[in-house]
Amino acid sequence: MRFEGRTALVTGAARGIGLAIVERLLSEGARVALVDRDPGVESVGKRLGQVARAIVADVTVTADVDRAVAAAHAWAGRLDVVVNNAGITGRSYPIWELTDEDWQRVIAVDLTSVFLVCRAAVKLMLARQYGRIVNIASIAGKEGNPTLVPYSSAKAGVIGLTKALAKEVASKGILVHAVAPAVIGTGLLAQMTRETVDMLVAKIPMGRVGTPAEVAALVAWLASDECTFTTGAVHDLSGGRATY
Repeated sequence: MRFEGRTALVTGAARGIGLAIVERLLSEGARVALVDRDPGVESVGKRLGQVARAIVADVTVTADVDRAVAAAHAWAGRLDVVVNNAGITGRSYPIWELTDEDWQRVIAVDLTSVFLVCRAAVKLMLARQYGRIVNIASIAGKEGNPTLVPYSSAKAGVIGLTKALAKEVASKGILVHAVAPAVIGTGLLAQMTRETVDMLVAKIPMGRVGTPAEVAALVAWLASDECTFTTGAVHDLSGGRATY
């Protein structure tokens, strides 16, 4: 029960990796605020019981983020862990076929949201001189994936944000990490062409996609008090694909 008495907030929590992270943290004693713009998150929260609190919010909108973070803090009187998981891949096309809207939408969901949530959460964490922030990046942010230029760029931004923020708060009891998964078996794969998915899986030496539960296990360790002298790091979860 590593998280007994602790409160966490997870974005993109209605399904997939986000929900797996929520369930893992709950299983270890945390109270968890589930943030998602999908109203379906409310039924998920009800299913999980009183230790869960569903908050419908768009994490690309400053007012929504500030409201959600404040609500999570008010619900439990503290905010110990934040996991920025909300994300989309966007359309899988070469750059010359992408629109301004394609770029702006992915950057807003995958990068701007992380900035907004971190900014709101750190203000609360500083008062207690304690916090754990885990940002879900991607191996694409390190290596770049063809036909996924906006996604690769946004996830590279998440990695840079993580490293910079970690240095700002390293002496203030707040640790900040990024997790860089390769292909994980979630509904996001449906946003890509079959050719793109096959190309990405072919790069993984283990020859398979990862699971949401595997992501959740790593996130749980990074968010726990067992992680004490590591911050600003990018933790690969790639089945051997990572090359640096």
